[in-house]
Amino acid sequence: MDRLVSAETNPKAPALRPVDAATLIIIDRKAKTPKVLMGKRHAGLKFMPGKFVFPGGRIEAGDRSMTVTGALHPRAEQALMARVTRPSTQRSRALALAAIRETFEETGLMLGTKEYGSPERAPAGTAWAAFQERGVHPDLESLHFIGRAITPPKRVRRFDTRFFAVDRTAIADEVEGIISPEAELVELAWVTIAQAKTLDLPPITTVILGELEARIAAGFAHQLPVPFFHQQRGRFVRELL
Repeated sequence: MDRLVSAETNPKAPALRPVDAATLIIIDRKAKTPKVLMGKRHAGLKFMPGKFVFPGGRIEAGDRSMTVTGALHPRAEQALMARVTRPSTQRSRALALAAIRETFEETGLMLGTKEYGSPERAPAGTAWAAFQERGVHPDLESLHFIGRAITPPKRVRRFDTRFFAVDRTAIADEVEGIISPEAELVELAWVTIAQAKTLDLPPITTVILGELEARIAAGFAHQLPVPFFHQQRGRFVRELL
């Protein structure tokens, strides 16, 4: 775990409060060996240039009011509200929706269902308008909460990131042309977890891939404990939620 502390540390960085963020791992389990979707970040970006990552980002205002179908699993909601200053179901819901929205913005993939027609409302001027136009309800029931990690102090950016996972069958629609040489993600790749570990990854992504592998081997059930990585007395620790 110590490599998570030392990576990209800047001793002169100010003491920043971590920002709520969410990431989504899409898993294809049709074959005997599961695959995950990884995206390669543009080499010109200031933050993690050229790294392979899962799509994700911070909560936006519209994530708190978007119409959805289904609800987070009670065990996932319980873990999402653990070890936070002001726990709320609204915050948990917004984190899940942030993961879905960011995945769409970065990959063009819409996670949800078309069974119920277009959402009644979508926050104007946001990516959620595209879900309404294409008749896709984001579906919280399909999400698994599989991990949480807080960026250690003395980083240029700090996030309190929740890692969600969803099966590839939850992809309801796709907008073409999002991935391009000038976009945030310049490439998408479906790779096995073993292949993913050989890519140029942020340290925490390598750790989460290991957790995901163990979770799949254990049956990928909602009731499994959720690992929480954070710094304590100068060392990165793994706690279970």
